Amino acid sequence: MAETLRTPLIVMGVSGSGKSTVGGALAEAFGAPFIDGDDLHPSANKRKMAEGIPLDDEDRAPWLELISLRIGAELADGTPIVVACSALRRRYREQLAAHAPETVFVHLAGEAELIAERQRGRVHEYMPASLLASQFDALEPLGEGERGIVIDVRRSPGEIVDDVRAALARFDAA
Repeated sequence: MAETLRTPLIVMGVSGSGKSTVGGALAEAFGAPFIDGDDLHPSANKRKMAEGIPLDDEDRAPWLELISLRIGAELADGTPIVVACSALRRRYREQLAAHAPETVFVHLAGEAELIAERQRGRVHEYMPASLLASQFDALEPLGEGERGIVIDVRRSPGEIVDDVRAALARFDAA
């Protein structure tokens, strides 16, 4: 039987870090809905990335707001969800958690070389590997006061699920 998720989870990190895979595994483990933030990008953002042009804050703002509103709406209905979203900058994470301050961020962190190797082994609808460096440039690690955990991408999805369960138990105890 799946444990009950009490707070929204956002699985964050650069492209190729495993957000969708881990997000799906977490949603399954908790019996919670899963949303891949990539599916909510407007077509203009997808076109821009497909052309190898990194998104800027103006591009991301409406997309992040859409995700934030979805998290808040699901939570208002009593359903914490799991979301895969890059959430690279602290201000993006603040925007994402605006309607659900109890949101916990799961940062899938790894070395650029390892993630670049993973990207070479996959095909993404619109995110070329050439944008990986721009993602690492934009990435701001979780900081003081942010609810989150950092997990090494070399761990298996099952190990990551276990790590998240343990971390959530610590958050609940605090």
